[in-house]
Amino acid sequence: MTLRIALAAASLALLITGCNPHRGEGNGGVPGDRDSHKPFAAIAATDTVHFAGTEPFWSGQASGATLTYATPATPDGTEIAVRRFGGRNGLGLSGTFQDKTLDMTVTPGTCSDGMSDRRYPFTVTLKIGEEVRQGCGWTNRKGFTQPQS
Repeated sequence: MTLRIALAAASLALLITGCNPHRGEGNGGVPGDRDSHKPFAAIAATDTVHFAGTEPFWSGQASGATLTYATPATPDGTEIAVRRFGGRNGLGLSGTFQDKTLDMTVTPGTCSDGMSDRRYPFTVTLKIGEEVRQGCGWTNRKGFTQPQS
């Protein structure tokens, strides 16, 4: 079990590093301030993270140690127990969904869902087994913005 947790943490670290388009610029490829040992704090442990993606459509939210994952086939969503990990430049969530490893990273960066004119404050990468999906995220404190009318 300890090896599985270590592998999941390493996988999340790689995903967090890979998600941010501005990662490690001028910093040896290391995301964030490499001299800092503080975990990512832009999303508090008490914040609910909302997320959505397209192609295929998926959405949900994560609060505490529970992530709810929804698709058009399961609009009410499926609750998944997750572990939270504050990395150098993002939040990682990991658990098991349908007997597959689920890893999600939420990193700062302007995101567009490609279907609306909304702008989201976080990018989301979801990996279920070997399948990787991209999406956008927001919290109640850091919401999305609508276009100016």
